[in-house]
Amino acid sequence: MPHRFKGERTLMRIFIGESDKYHGKPLYEALLEKFREKGLAGATVIRGVAGFGASSVVHTAKVLRLSLDLPLIIEVVETEEAIQRILPDLDDMIGGGLITLERAQVILYRPGDIRPSEHEMHRIEGLEPE
Repeated sequence: MPHRFKGERTLMRIFIGESDKYHGKPLYEALLEKFREKGLAGATVIRGVAGFGASSVVHTAKVLRLSLDLPLIIEVVETEEAIQRILPDLDDMIGGGLITLERAQVILYRPGDIRPSEHEMHRIEGLEPE
């Protein structure tokens, strides 16, 4: 089986604050759990060193002005269909934030000597082997 695949996916970026909660737990943790539960291919949480949002309040990691609400970005690369299916769940979970969606050209590398399981096959569907 080829180990390199190319094609198009959707990149979803979710911009929230570190102090945002969902049912008493950090929102980013709840989002990751939801994405795993729904079978998405993966997600990454990125912590920003500074930023501001709709309130125009600057949140920064500077020592003199230590913030407990640094910006977080959660990135997910998935099929358009999978992203559209998860959006209603996010409506319920995100109280304040921003979601961006964009088309992304992807290059996916898989170990050449390992066959993907049935659970993983959707990750390469629609991508062209090289």
